[in-house]
Amino acid sequence: MSAADSFPARRRFDAGAAAWALGLFVVLVLLATVGARWGVVRSFGGDVLAVACVYCLLKTVWRAPVVVLALTAFGVGVAVEACQWMAAAQHWHIQNRALRIVLGSTADVWDVVAYALGALLAVGAQGLARTRAGRR
Repeated sequence: MSAADSFPARRRFDAGAAAWALGLFVVLVLLATVGARWGVVRSFGGDVLAVACVYCLLKTVWRAPVVVLALTAFGVGVAVEACQWMAAAQHWHIQNRALRIVLGSTADVWDVVAYALGALLAVGAQGLARTRAGRR
């Protein structure tokens, strides 16, 4: 086990992960604006990319095992989904349109599936990056 995979998580700054997070954020903003009418690409694809973006944000500041970062990112998505469900149960409504777009307003089991795929995407991309780095 390398120092990068030690646990508990250690604080640091990873510029590469920050760049990926920023790039994914730009794609998410484009999906929310330009792609607002793209149906499943915007909703499901946006949820997949949102968890991958959270993974990159976590990786920017934490040195932790890939699985820990991915599960934490997935947990953030599930927590947002749980809040959506509770808000619907209490008949709450987010008034701010931008915040409603970012956080969502309808709880759906397919969102949780998308979050899981986003976490798997992050783990797979990290594994691919490590494999390519090992070949150099």
